[in-house]
Amino acid sequence: MKPKPFDVHKLFRSLSHRFSLHSSPYSSKTHFNRSTKPETPFFLSSHSDGPLIKLSCRDSNLRESIDHLCKQKRLKDVVQLLECQVSAPSAALYSTILQLCIDKRALDEGKRVHAHIKSSGFVPGIFISNKILHLFCKCECVSEARKLFDEMGERDLCSWNILISGYAKMGRVAEARQLFDEIPERDNFSWTAMISGYVKHKEPANALDLFRSMQKSENSMSNKFTISSALAASAAIQYLRFGKEIHGRIMRTELDSDAVVLCALLDVYGKCGSLNEARYIFDRAEEKDIVMWTTMIDRYFGDGRWEDGLSSFSDLLHSGIRPNDYTFAAVLNACAHQTAEELGRQVHGHMIRTGFDPYSFAASALVHLYTKCGSIERAYKVFKCLPRPDLVSWTSLMNGYAQNGQPHEALKLFDQLLVSGTQPDHVTFVGVLSACTHAGLVDKGLEIFYSINERHGLSHTGDHYACVVDLLSRSGRLKEAEEIIDKMPMKANKFLWASLLGGCRKHGNLEVAEKAGEALFEIEPENGATYVTLANIYANAGKWGEVRKMRKLMEERGVVKKAGMSWVDVKRKVHVFLAGDENHPKSEEIFEFLREVSMRMKEKGYVAETNNVVHDVEEEQKEQNLLYHSEKLAVAFGIISTSAGTPVKVFKNLRTCVDCHSAIKFMSSITERKIIVRDSSRFHCFESGRCSCHDYW
Repeated sequence: MKPKPFDVHKLFRSLSHRFSLHSSPYSSKTHFNRSTKPETPFFLSSHSDGPLIKLSCRDSNLRESIDHLCKQKRLKDVVQLLECQVSAPSAALYSTILQLCIDKRALDEGKRVHAHIKSSGFVPGIFISNKILHLFCKCECVSEARKLFDEMGERDLCSWNILISGYAKMGRVAEARQLFDEIPERDNFSWTAMISGYVKHKEPANALDLFRSMQKSENSMSNKFTISSALAASAAIQYLRFGKEIHGRIMRTELDSDAVVLCALLDVYGKCGSLNEARYIFDRAEEKDIVMWTTMIDRYFGDGRWEDGLSSFSDLLHSGIRPNDYTFAAVLNACAHQTAEELGRQVHGHMIRTGFDPYSFAASALVHLYTKCGSIERAYKVFKCLPRPDLVSWTSLMNGYAQNGQPHEALKLFDQLLVSGTQPDHVTFVGVLSACTHAGLVDKGLEIFYSINERHGLSHTGDHYACVVDLLSRSGRLKEAEEIIDKMPMKANKFLWASLLGGCRKHGNLEVAEKAGEALFEIEPENGATYVTLANIYANAGKWGEVRKMRKLMEERGVVKKAGMSWVDVKRKVHVFLAGDENHPKSEEIFEFLREVSMRMKEKGYVAETNNVVHDVEEEQKEQNLLYHSEKLAVAFGIISTSAGTPVKVFKNLRTCVDCHSAIKFMSSITERKIIVRDSSRFHCFESGRCSCHDYW
């Protein structure tokens, strides 16, 4: 069923409306519901003098005392009381205490209970041993679990399943599979634990092979968890045919209406690009839970169907079902991808009003949204409100600083990250190296590059090499950049050669540029950017014959230059411009404004940067061509369409040209506006005739 047309104003109204499912008032801070009624303790805490606990030790009704403490979740007091006992309590009492340890993931207290069992002379049966086994696995202490498993004189199927599941959840799937192959008998839990372990740890092909083996087994019958794991594996490798086979099988069972299975089916069709089938499954579900809504919304965004995703999110808000952190993260990431900051802010406000977990990844998605949209101050405010920022939040803010002309803030944040004890990963170092690149801090960047392996024990990735080659190339150290490429352990990819070519363009090195160009022609001959960059280098050197050769080569190979495109959001409507665009309703006003401001710019010393115009035409024609570049049109429209002093934010799909960069600096001074331009590599914040990149870009 085709979704109804999307109304963005309806969504804004929905987000602005006070949500009734939560009692938090409208506030700029997140509120959490806490009980204000004090809890009256039955026993004194273990942190105070404990006469009542000592009294309980003399009390014959030990079971009643421990039961009461367990109900109050006072595990430390429970263990202290247990350790007062000389004789062994009953198996039921040990079971109660161990279950509380499991619920609270209390490994230390659990080990003390285990030690008491050994010292008291109590001989645990399979049931108690399995409880201890479960505790060790849940606390990710599988070495202790394996030791206990090997010591157990008698094991049942549950013992095997607990250890298989523990290994699988920890990502030790090879060891889990070895146990799985040794198990005397298997049930649905055994199969599902192993299959889901493969799926969770990115081995979907092995998961599907095992699922096929399960189907051939006489004593096995798939349940909804096995089926959903197999479907998740199909989705991971986009194996639609197998997903359809499973779909056909479950249509003959009662599982075809199960919410878990339907959600997994929806994900398969969505990730395999069959959005219409996914929507059909979604629409036929009698009861749609938040997981199903979120999956459908996320699949729309993942397939680039922005309006359908927003329309479904709007429908969710009107359904009475409360979005969860996964829903918010999906919408916020889509807003970041579309640079739709205004809508993202509305979603943020809705999250505050309805309450959200500041420890969740939805909070990280907020930091990512604001950094991608160039609102670094907002990103920092969100980051500072996070009780314990995760690595994604640290890295997003670091990248934001690097791309918004504040590389020193990015490096300062990196130092704070190291002090916090959070371990950086490969992606974090890409952000840090980018900060060094944007600031021209070559020696600092090289120091960090070598520390990745020497200090942090991580291996260098292709992205790290691309960053350091970019760092050296921008600074004119092209020979060193070439040496890095020659010595790196993996084959240089297009990003490394493109960085080297960009450095050659900046520093006019024809010899190295031609070498980089040849490498790029071999890797991706269809990419027009390589031809255009080489043509620019030749044009800048006055080699017009070589420029014509580049154009001819493009024609022969059928390569088309990617059109430059800029857009600006004015009054919640996005306006898109191409170079020389005359189709906009206000084209005449835009061109008139540019002509007037161009005259004032020249009076203040502006000289058009015509060196990179790849057409052998008169200087006046070159200037005319430059005047109507897409970013200038978007900036001009933003200025004439907003009140004086209003900041203008423009986005461009390609790197902004040297002349536009120079011209917009003058425009910011003349119009007394803050003008932000986000090109394909970074943000440029123009204010009072200066740019945040300090002309190093």
